[in-house]
Amino acid sequence: MSIPALTAYLNGQFAPLNELNISVMDRGFLFGDGVYEMIPVYSRCIFRLDEHLARLARSLAAVQIHNPYDIVQWRAIVQQLVAKQDFADQSVYLQVTRGVAYPRNHAFPWPEVAATVFAFCDPLEMPPASAYQQGVAAVTTRDLRWLRCDIKAISLLANVLAKQAAVDAQAAETILLRDGKMIEGAASNIFIVQNGVLYAPQISELMLAGITYDLIIELARQHDFALVLGDVSEAMLRDADEVWLTSSSKEILPIVKLDDQPVGNGQVGPIYQKMLQIYQTYKATVMRRAQ
Repeated sequence: MSIPALTAYLNGQFAPLNELNISVMDRGFLFGDGVYEMIPVYSRCIFRLDEHLARLARSLAAVQIHNPYDIVQWRAIVQQLVAKQDFADQSVYLQVTRGVAYPRNHAFPWPEVAATVFAFCDPLEMPPASAYQQGVAAVTTRDLRWLRCDIKAISLLANVLAKQAAVDAQAAETILLRDGKMIEGAASNIFIVQNGVLYAPQISELMLAGITYDLIIELARQHDFALVLGDVSEAMLRDADEVWLTSSSKEILPIVKLDDQPVGNGQVGPIYQKMLQIYQTYKATVMRRAQ
C-alpha cells in the first residue's frame, strides 16, 4: 500500500507524508523510545486538545524527554495541520521520540539530542452503525505489559499482539486481565454495568486513562448514573449485565459477547443505550463546535 501525499509535520516543517524520512538511528525506531497522542477531530473541531496535550506532557515528563514545545506552540501546530487537510473529520497522530543518536546505547544520549517531532492526520473512520446498535465481541488475555501503562509510549508490541488476538478471533477488542482484575482493552478503556451500577477501574499506573474514559465519567456524573471507580474483578467482568469499550476512535461501543459467551442476555443493554444517547447529544452540541 502506498503512503498518501497528505500534509504532515516533521521537526518544524509541513510536507507531504509520502516525502518524509526519519533517520534509522532515531531512538524511536531503535528502542521504541518515545510517546504519542491520538486526537479526534469532528467537523474540524479538535476534541479536548488541551487535555490531550496535557497527557502528552505527562508522558514526556515520565520518560524524561524534554517537551520541545509549549502548549501555545503545540496548539498552533495541531490547528495548522488540521486546517491543511481536505477532510473535516480527522484523527491526529502526534509522536515525540528522544531523537537521533549514535552510537546506539540504551542510556540517554549525552549531550542531549533534539527530540524528533512527527504528526499527521488520517480521515476519522468510525465503526459501522450496526456495531453501536447490535454490539461487538471481545476476548480476554493476560496482561503481559510493563508496569507503567499510564505512559502513552510508542513501544506497543504487547498491545499489538493483544489486538491481533482479537482480530484472529473475529472480535473487536481484547480485554487485559492482571492478578484477577480487569485492567483495560488493548486499545480502549472498559466499563461494566452490574445491577444498574456503572463500574470502571480507578486510574493507576497499570492503565492508560483515555480522554474518552474521562468524558464518560463526566457524563455519568452529570446525569446521575450510579458510578463506582475501583477494582473490577475478572469475576465481575464475566458476570456483568453490560460491558462497554471506549476510545477516541470508537467512542463508546457495547460488548455483547465475551470469549464466545453472551454478556448479560447477549443484547445491547439499557444503560448503554441511555449513555449512547447522552454521548451523541454531547457530540452534536459540543464536539462538533469550535471550543
